[in-house]
Amino acid sequence: MDTLAYTPGAAAHLTGPSPTGPVGTVHLQPRGERVLVTVWLKGLPDSETGFFALHIHEGTNCSGSGFPLTLSHYNPAGQPHPRHAGDLPPLLSCAGEAYLQVLTDRFTVSEVIGRTVVIHSGPDDFHSQPAGNAGEKIACGVIYPT
Repeated sequence: MDTLAYTPGAAAHLTGPSPTGPVGTVHLQPRGERVLVTVWLKGLPDSETGFFALHIHEGTNCSGSGFPLTLSHYNPAGQPHPRHAGDLPPLLSCAGEAYLQVLTDRFTVSEVIGRTVVIHSGPDDFHSQPAGNAGEKIACGVIYPT
């Protein structure tokens, strides 16, 4: 089976809380038993490290100041952080833009449709519980089928 052939996936359009905030897209493409996650984002703020945490959250809505309805990280197996299914590698900003492509087997596309993708203001420290001490939520998008 050619796992690189096109199969329906999912996407999310990310936006920040203001017109000048971060905007971008996340694409989720099945690759056999894995998912190829591709992120393109611009408008990231200046930060001390240039790293921004990227997570899939349990919630299904990006409404409200600070995106409170995104809830916790997607974690159906009840694992400690950073072994949540929704824990992804950080984004590295280059002049306010970031691109990331990663292959994961922690979830399937169908499991995360309707959930949210969140960008945080800082890097994930990969050990603080329950969510990595990554700072405020600065961009959000709901995952929809493509």
